[in-house]
Amino acid sequence: MLDVETMEAAYWSHRGPAPLMASSHRHDDLEINLVLEGRLDYRFGGAPVSVHAGEIALFWGWTPHQLVGDGTGTGQFRWVHIPLGEVLAWGLPDHDLGAMLLNRPVVVPTAAAGRDVESMLSSWQRDFADDGAEVIANLEAQALVRRLLRHHRDTLVLRDDDGHGTADGMHRVIDMVRFVVDRFRDPIEVADVAAAAHLHPHYAMTVFRQDVGATIVEYLTRCRVAESQRLLATTSLTIGEIAHAAGFGSQSSFYAHFTRACGTAPGTYRAQLREGRTR
Repeated sequence: MLDVETMEAAYWSHRGPAPLMASSHRHDDLEINLVLEGRLDYRFGGAPVSVHAGEIALFWGWTPHQLVGDGTGTGQFRWVHIPLGEVLAWGLPDHDLGAMLLNRPVVVPTAAAGRDVESMLSSWQRDFADDGAEVIANLEAQALVRRLLRHHRDTLVLRDDDGHGTADGMHRVIDMVRFVVDRFRDPIEVADVAAAAHLHPHYAMTVFRQDVGATIVEYLTRCRVAESQRLLATTSLTIGEIAHAAGFGSQSSFYAHFTRACGTAPGTYRAQLREGRTR
């Protein structure tokens, strides 16, 4: 059985039955789950989420999640992990990045991909093991993710406590998420984020935490850490320059937040990226 709870952040693809987890975990990858047969039952931040046959889910693995069942016990699934640094280098629109940073997966019909997804993901399994072909899989992955997010963007509906779609709730949360994603490089406060959705700061914090699974400050920090990861992966800027460019008030604050979130210091993170690409 695949041990997904201890795997390092890296490109990989696997097909098989559901690898059930004893506890929740998180990882610094974009994860794609394709349900071929059966059903995947997850807990995301403690909340139940099911992905059914004929659906495909994608999410940033940083949200604590646990696979607790596969519906029938005989299902077949395809898992793909793509390092966050690569995803950030794609230059996705801010609202699409925001959708992936929510505390629940983006789930859309497999048909939204517009092609035979299983065949494509199967080829990635070979490509990821071939240095010369990995770039092909990366380009195809970017195209797939963009298609899925476009479908999600066109059909997105948030749910209230009664399970009824609320366009107003959608716009309020997305307005705040979008404001943070657009302005995280600047010195912004909770009140600024709340004002973007025309909400009182206290109520904005409650709504934001309920739908995003993090406080506004935690989400702001998450965006800054993600930006610093992108800059470490794609530029030669110094650590101090990256701290400033990503919106941290000081290099010491950047170092503390980055190390807490990623489990390693910024310089070590960059060195590991370069070592991996060299290999």
